[in-house]
Amino acid sequence: MVFNFLSGQFIDVIEWTDDTRDTMVWRFERHGHEIKYGAKLTVREGQTAVFIHEGQLADIFTPGLYMLETNNMPILTTLQHWDHGFKSPFKSEIYFVNTNRFTNLKWGTKNPVMLRDPEFGPTRIRAFGTYTVKVSDAGRFMTEIVGTDGEFTTDEITFQIRNIIVQEFSRVVAGSGIPVLDMAANTGDFGQLVATRISETIAQYGLTLPELYIENISLPPAVEEALDRRTSMGVVGDLGKYQQFQTAEAMRAAAENPGGDGGMGAGLGMGMGMAMANQMAQTGPWGAPAAAAPQRAAAPPPPPVEHVWHIAENGTTKGPFSKAAMGRMASEGSLTRETYVWTAGQDGWIRAEDVMELAQLFTVMPPPPPPPPPAG
Repeated sequence: MVFNFLSGQFIDVIEWTDDTRDTMVWRFERHGHEIKYGAKLTVREGQTAVFIHEGQLADIFTPGLYMLETNNMPILTTLQHWDHGFKSPFKSEIYFVNTNRFTNLKWGTKNPVMLRDPEFGPTRIRAFGTYTVKVSDAGRFMTEIVGTDGEFTTDEITFQIRNIIVQEFSRVVAGSGIPVLDMAANTGDFGQLVATRISETIAQYGLTLPELYIENISLPPAVEEALDRRTSMGVVGDLGKYQQFQTAEAMRAAAENPGGDGGMGAGLGMGMGMAMANQMAQTGPWGAPAAAAPQRAAAPPPPPVEHVWHIAENGTTKGPFSKAAMGRMASEGSLTRETYVWTAGQDGWIRAEDVMELAQLFTVMPPPPPPPPPAG
């Protein structure tokens, strides 16, 4: 019974099964018990076991299965001054360090980064993205960062790493000389360069930064608004070409809707066509100056655009009709004062006599007839 009681105080199996996603270091709890000489230590892939004896870093075990004996604990054997035949239980703190990559960690510039852009001058940018961190030296990580923390998670180190990332990102971007508008095409190179610089800094903590991604680089809202206006101007392109395009569209619309008198639309289209042809003759087919073209007299401007009218009659709409056609209809009696008419820009249907431009059609009287010829 005494032997069983004593053997129950000795730890003979040491292992750690991680069921979390953010634990970087976990201390094996002895609860005051001693470790049995020859105990079995299991270190799984993605783990490193670190022995701390009386506050000093002792032996480090990489993945594998070990029997804890003097032949595979050289540092602890030296610290304890164990002789060759030592087989007694011993006390040590055992920490399991997770050496897998911790991915999808977030970073971002809390304050804007000032830089001198070759195109915009002094400006500010913000950036954010993700990164990956990994323990590269478990012993150094324990002594420099963890200490005696029984369970160390990523939250306890990521704040400091984010500050280092922002610092190195600011240095790299400010010293790159790459215009802001070209940075989006170089985020991959930026990420690799920043990750390399940061790995050099955090190596003293036993860490490395295998990956760093820049998801977005943004400008201040005022600069983005100016860029939007500049882009809009680029879309419109040459104003001369744009005017030619608008004229051609007006010609097409006039040809498709010639008007009630049958000739107004065609005449308007011909006038616009002549104007556009004259403009192209002066500027060339694509807006370029026609230097070799002979000097010609300026063509007359296109005729003014005349109002056309629509008539509501028996629940249907007729038209459009020119003012001349409306005059003929008024004289024939098919257009009266009570007829409802509408033209572009008018707010709803209005009686013809209430439209100033048409009211005069009903007040113009024909001249008196000529006198009869004298009797023979």
